[in-house]
Amino acid sequence: MSKYAETRAALSRWQVVKSLNYFEQDAFLQRLLLHHLGPAGFEAERAGLSDFGGVCATTLDELIRENNRDEHLPVLRRYDAIGRRTEEVIFHPSYLESGRLIYKTGVIARYADPGFDRAQLAYVYLLGHHGEGGHLCPLACTTGLVKLLLARGDESLKARFVPGLLHLDRQDPEHLHGAQFLTEIQGGSDVGANACLARRDGEHWRIDGEKWFCSVIDADLYLMTARFEGGPRGTAGLGAFIVPRLLDDGTPNGCFIRRLKTKLGTRSMASGELDLQGALAYAIGDVEGGFKAVVDVVLNTSRLYNAVAACGIMRRAEIEATTYAHHRQAFGQNIAEFPLVAASLARLKEERELSLAGTYALIALADAAALNVATQDDRDVSRLVVNMNKYFTSIRATAMVHEAIEVLGGNGAIEDFSVLPRLWRDCIVLESWEGTHNVLCAQVLKDLQKLSLHRAFFRRCRSLASSTVLLDEVRLAESATTELIEFPGERAALEIRPLVDRLMRLWQRVCLESLGPFPGGAIEASLPTP
Repeated sequence: MSKYAETRAALSRWQVVKSLNYFEQDAFLQRLLLHHLGPAGFEAERAGLSDFGGVCATTLDELIRENNRDEHLPVLRRYDAIGRRTEEVIFHPSYLESGRLIYKTGVIARYADPGFDRAQLAYVYLLGHHGEGGHLCPLACTTGLVKLLLARGDESLKARFVPGLLHLDRQDPEHLHGAQFLTEIQGGSDVGANACLARRDGEHWRIDGEKWFCSVIDADLYLMTARFEGGPRGTAGLGAFIVPRLLDDGTPNGCFIRRLKTKLGTRSMASGELDLQGALAYAIGDVEGGFKAVVDVVLNTSRLYNAVAACGIMRRAEIEATTYAHHRQAFGQNIAEFPLVAASLARLKEERELSLAGTYALIALADAAALNVATQDDRDVSRLVVNMNKYFTSIRATAMVHEAIEVLGGNGAIEDFSVLPRLWRDCIVLESWEGTHNVLCAQVLKDLQKLSLHRAFFRRCRSLASSTVLLDEVRLAESATTELIEFPGERAALEIRPLVDRLMRLWQRVCLESLGPFPGGAIEASLPTP
């Protein structure tokens, strides 16, 4: 056999090994779920997760690769064959089929009952092995909308929209999926500057204005903030509204798409710019307090999904790099045997486990709140960590994908050789979604100074840590935090980000340590066998 043939045979074996069941090959995920769900809960979820792990590693991988090709990206079609305005977004069949496989798992349907995020987000994590994959953002948006409707919507609104949002069949006309549009061209993170106006029209509302960054613009239902007539300035004057994309007769509901965005990443999912001209809207609860509800329920849900996606991306980077390193030879040996490559592989594994352990501890707090069993410390820790965790997991995911690309060398930059270039582009978008780094760190500083959330945080860290080393770090980090929040404004603002890095690494380490010994013996597999 020629050298060319030998190398291609090794790469062919690599392609097979890296495509084994993502759930069954992930010992750490199984250990984590067993810890958070308990033996009975874990066994109840195992078959479904195993099935989806197999689909993710094979069928979904092929479908998502296909729908991310340049020629298969979403296209805006404004008019039908006889010139009627439709504002339709056209997707490749591979996108529709991948959506069908994802929604049939019940990943959204189970939100009919509270407290299932620990199980449901395991499906999101497995899907995150494909980056955003065209569907992770719609899942997050739909989840946030369901939660907000159940928390604040009146009975008629819930009866009208919730069943469709929970529908299992993504291709059924009765199925609904959601989007969330906050950003305006002048607003961005300064949401208080938003100018979309909602005016009363009998029992309903009409909205006029523009939305600038509208992901999932093909959604059936838009969750939107708009300034209600007579309301105060700033975010206090923003209400939360549902705007159907189409009216009951199938015509556009005053929602007109200017254009689709051409993005660095998350390209299979349609983002656009939207003009609103008297769009029929339904207020979700009292318009006063609408923005606070959106932050507490919707944005925090999306920040949690964002972090889970980042963890899934890190795991895929670990799989790609580690399996490749065991099949790629240079200078007469597998490159995994070279010390610098081995160090990279170890970093990929450690970073993913730390990130997933910290994120899952946060998910458990979200479930406790949903089940009304959360303590005040639970709520305080969750409020602080959800912002820190979104920021930190997103930047670590980008760094880890970059490191994995380096393991593959030049091959790591080739789009049809490895998924890594697409994952890297998606990571950059994840870093900006649901709050930029500076905005989130500024919010952390505000919460530390005004609400003293660090007290609950350090109490929780002490309760989770068992080693002397970590307990010493808790003490030192608490002292540094107490000192920083007393600094003058500009100095505190400049130094908060390094502190958040320190607090997040501490959180991840104590959450990992708290898993303790694995009941019933170790789960053997952690990566596909080379």
